[in-house]
Amino acid sequence: MSDRLNINRLKQFSNIELIARQVVEGFITGLHKSPFHGFSVEFAEHRQYNQGESTKNIDWKLYARTDRLYVKQYEEETNLRCHILLDVSSSMYYPVIQNPTPDNPNKMVFSVYAAAAITQMLIRQRDAAGLTLFSDKVNLHTKTSSTAAHKQYLFGNLEKQLQQPKQGERRATAISTVLHNIAERIHKRSLIVIFSDMFESYENVDKLFSALQHLKHNKHEVILFHTVDNKTEMDFEFDNRPYRFIDMESGQELKLNPREIKEQYLKKIGTFHKELLLKCGQYNIEYVPADISQGFDQILLPYFLKRKKMF
Repeated sequence: MSDRLNINRLKQFSNIELIARQVVEGFITGLHKSPFHGFSVEFAEHRQYNQGESTKNIDWKLYARTDRLYVKQYEEETNLRCHILLDVSSSMYYPVIQNPTPDNPNKMVFSVYAAAAITQMLIRQRDAAGLTLFSDKVNLHTKTSSTAAHKQYLFGNLEKQLQQPKQGERRATAISTVLHNIAERIHKRSLIVIFSDMFESYENVDKLFSALQHLKHNKHEVILFHTVDNKTEMDFEFDNRPYRFIDMESGQELKLNPREIKEQYLKKIGTFHKELLLKCGQYNIEYVPADISQGFDQILLPYFLKRKKMF
């Protein structure tokens, strides 16, 4: 099943919630046609009884019908708390596109709709969602909740990020500092979902790993969606001609032919990603390279599988 949205159908919608709902419904329809057929994507009210635990919550009526012991699950026990962390630094608005859409996104548009789709799925499953927007500091940090009013509040803040920054406005990234900050704020075990291009982390790898380890030390489950434009940022595919490269966060400019530095660039970025993948594996952090040209299934499936593992 392809989750790519038809651009003509998208024009019917002006509300981020409707698009997120369409993405989720398409994903769930495809899920039932996939090897995951039979997996429930609805809220589960029971779990199997584990020998040795208290019997006070056993559902005896269900036992009479099935001859199996199941325990009733209550909201505090069953509902997932998920904090979505979205990098809103200037580099997330790359590539520079006139009127980006979910079918032709920059990194910010892709991440906003991916975050909205996860939020939609969380609320559908009666889980609690929260949102953190960050650049070089925490710009917004909400509580987690599963109410309809809270969902509208989250969607409203996500939709604001679709607006292009004002000319000359530059927001740097400090993901390591932010992750330490968030680790101190979130006290209950949660799922932490991060959308970032990791722009700042190329030069501060040790600080990044320390921050990720801080989240895991606090018993959180973490999915890191490394959001990139694969063609230019990973494969460094440019025409054989001079370009003017501009750092979107600092404004620094560099004029050169990409072919002059392609070999060195690919070597350096390849080393970074190998190290990032290795460290995430060591810390049991789900690392997902997210190419903005590949649609939203690459986001929803890892989230869905992680949620299944947590129950």
